[in-house]
Parts: sequence; structure tokens; C-alpha cells
Amino acid sequence: MSFASTVRISRRQFLGAGAALGATALAGCASVPAGQMPRLGPRREPVAAEPALDGYAQMYAARVDEGYELPAIPIEKVNRRFLRQIVADPTGEPAGSVVVDVSSHFLYLVRGNGEAIRYGVGLGRAGFEWSGRAVIQWKRKWPKWTPPDEMIGRKPELEKWSVRNGGQPPGLDNPLGSRALYIFQNNEDTLYRVHGSPEWWTIGKSVSSGCVRMINQDVIDLYDRVPNKTPILVTSGLRTV
Repeated sequence: MSFASTVRISRRQFLGAGAALGATALAGCASVPAGQMPRLGPRREPVAAEPALDGYAQMYAARVDEGYELPAIPIEKVNRRFLRQIVADPTGEPAGSVVVDVSSHFLYLVRGNGEAIRYGVGLGRAGFEWSGRAVIQWKRKWPKWTPPDEMIGRKPELEKWSVRNGGQPPGLDNPLGSRALYIFQNNEDTLYRVHGSPEWWTIGKSVSSGCVRMINQDVIDLYDRVPNKTPILVTSGLRTV
């Protein structure tokens, strides 16, 4: 078994647990053509996020994961709305679905019974250019990163991490962070990723590159909860508060 965290959210206990699945391939985020904005399920009115500040110190504490030492997240410097919490589900999607709302910088894992786990995310250019329904084809712990040729063309210094040179090894400075979830549509790689990032200060913001980035502790939690073939919806239609 892998990561398990216990956090008190109001009167509920927020447990993170599960066995992670392995994967073997590697790729990097790149710009891809935008898809038609998908339809959402029936809209549910969102409610204010429940506070969980008494448990966040433990949730985002320093830890050793797969031999890598993750530093603690200075939660007092992160906007509280972007910290992991249980909220009323605003998506209308089936339980087990992942929904990324790029308009609000939130990722939801639908739990059923009207609830979802909400994570804050950061978005780059590629994170805004793709939308639609797809699946999390596979996942990887501490992945290598291989920038696509289009990115290397803009930044030649990244050639050292090209697929021809074996990619950038896993580590705390790797752009994909501690976990990566690889998104496929119609059995084809979208080049779109949900991944970890050491740059916690970019959560809730739009940055210059990357797909959907999460705090490393959060992407580990998500990784442990979702199996391969999990449906994922990327949209800008929720407009939550």
C-alpha cells in the first residue's frame, strides 16, 4: 500500500489510501488542437469549501516517497481554496470521474452521494488548449520527462532531455514531479498530462508551460485513488466559487 493521509474536514475524516498501479512509457506536455467544449451533466449548485486547516499541516508535511524526499508545503502561503478538501460535487459526472475545470483552476474527483474531492491546480498554455472527454490511460510514479520537439525548437537548451537523449531523469526538479497521469482520447495520446510539480506557488495560477500541475502531495493522493481507464473531462464550464 502507498500513501495514506488522515485529515479532519469539519466533522468528516478525509482518508487517502490505495495501491498505485505501475506504467512504463514516457512523454511530455505539448500544445495540441483545441477540441469542442463538451457537455456537462446536470448542474449542481456548489457550496463553500469546508475548512480543514487543522489537518493540512499533516496532509502537506515533508515525507519520503519512493526514495525521494518531498519538502513540506508552506500551507500558510497557499490560498486556502486551492488546498485539498471535500466539497459538494458541482459536475454532475458519475462517481469515479475526474473533472478539470480550467476556468477555476480546480480538479475534482467525483465520490458520489453529491460529494467530490477538490484539488487546486496550476495551468500552462497546453492546459488551456485541450478540452474534451478522454481516459487516464496509464499512470507513472516519478516519471522521466521528454519535452516534445516543438518545445525544444523554442528552447534549444532542452535538447539534452530529448527522447534521443533519454529524457530528464526523475527527481525533485523534474517538471512532471512525483506522479504523472497520461490522457488518451480514442486510444491516441493527447500529449495532455495531469502531473505533480515542486512549484507549489503556481497552484491556482496560469504559468508559461505545462499541462495541469498539482502539488506533489496532492497528485500522489489522486494517483492512489484513480485506476487506469478512469474517465476524465476537461472543461471550462463549471464557474464555481
